[in-house]
Amino acid sequence: MAAGSVPQIYTHSSAADLIVTTADGLYCPAGAFHIDPWRPVQRAVITHAHGDHLYPGCGEYLTSAAGAALAARRLPPDTIVNALAYGEVRDFGATQVSLHPAGHVLGSSQVRIEHQGAVWVVSGDYKRDPDPTCAPFEPVACDVFISEATFALPAYRWPSSAAVAAEIHEWWRGNRARGTASVLFAYALGKAQRVLAELTSLTEEAVYVHGAVASLTDIYRKEGVTMLPTLPVAEAPAAHYSGALIIAPPSAAGSTWMRRFGDCSTGFCSGWMRVRGDRRRRGYDRGFVLSDHADWPSLLRTIRDSGARRILLTHGHGDTLSRYLCEQGADAAVMHTEYGAEE
Repeated sequence: MAAGSVPQIYTHSSAADLIVTTADGLYCPAGAFHIDPWRPVQRAVITHAHGDHLYPGCGEYLTSAAGAALAARRLPPDTIVNALAYGEVRDFGATQVSLHPAGHVLGSSQVRIEHQGAVWVVSGDYKRDPDPTCAPFEPVACDVFISEATFALPAYRWPSSAAVAAEIHEWWRGNRARGTASVLFAYALGKAQRVLAELTSLTEEAVYVHGAVASLTDIYRKEGVTMLPTLPVAEAPAAHYSGALIIAPPSAAGSTWMRRFGDCSTGFCSGWMRVRGDRRRRGYDRGFVLSDHADWPSLLRTIRDSGARRILLTHGHGDTLSRYLCEQGADAAVMHTEYGAEE
């Protein structure tokens, strides 16, 4: 493909394709199941419990044993959630399905589907960086690899999580010296718990957490993840939070919930903070580059590790990555889905 050309778009015209796109989501006809559907279906195999991959109302769900409690917590009561250990194989129709660690958040999985000697892998969201809160990514050999492409631009390259934790700790300590609360916005599932775990190497001090973070953090603790002690945020005068670190979901920014902290300093943990313009537009005092998705080098490494002869790219900058791979002689195309760039 010539530089600047339009990337290929995946269509499901081939009867040999194990995974096709439908109005309800990614579907495996040979196994009669969907993967992370975006409409209610009868049988859903789920890669992880973020809202754009875990749609309510399905007849039954299959997810990893490590992620089953999170899925059950985020779905309506009495929902059928079945669990599969990593590497365990289950037959669905004429296919053999297994789940393998994706390194994204607790219980996140890649879905491996085998049918008549062909192997497809759906990555879900994933990262290759170390994370004390979940099992590390496991490369899975396949013929066709369906990969996310959230941060598929060369500009996105992550610093070490230890370095970012040190930055957060220094920011917190600096605000404490000024008698100011530090409110750190981080996604309630995955990012918040990762921050709490990474900070254990620097302090033993308790951190206040928003209610949306607290309930999910309790599940992480039950799964044996070591994190800083946490306290619930309550109605209290601003002086009560002087010098404290508070972790909240981004949805709390600008809400009346923030009034209790008075004149506080705000920060945001995300891969989007890698680009200075994003930091300015979002209006936070500090941006910390910590992502639960693969950066550009990790995406390329993972695609190589898969050994796939064909690569299909979902949400994010799939067009850029598809163009680059085709220029390198690979068979790559964009697969349109309804997944979000981040939760």
